[in-house]
Amino acid sequence: MKNETPASIASIDWLKARPRKLSVRIDGHATSISLEQAYIDILLQEAEKRELSFAGIVTLIDEARPAEINLSAALRLFALKLVQNSDI
Repeated sequence: MKNETPASIASIDWLKARPRKLSVRIDGHATSISLEQAYIDILLQEAEKRELSFAGIVTLIDEARPAEINLSAALRLFALKLVQNSDI
């Protein structure tokens, strides 16, 4: 059936697509980021693996990103790379 929604799409929790505003301290400065819950979940898992706080993983990514790249975009790209490199 051509117009049937695939199960992989039908099972998506669309509420996770809503961006959340988060305040994170980086080097003692409060920084606001906007991320969807799905990305937050991936970053929290990676932080736990590295025995870091959420702010700790954000700081690592912030220090590695080029200045012209938005922090939220860098966090999404990092999370995407983690998923692409996993066995999911």
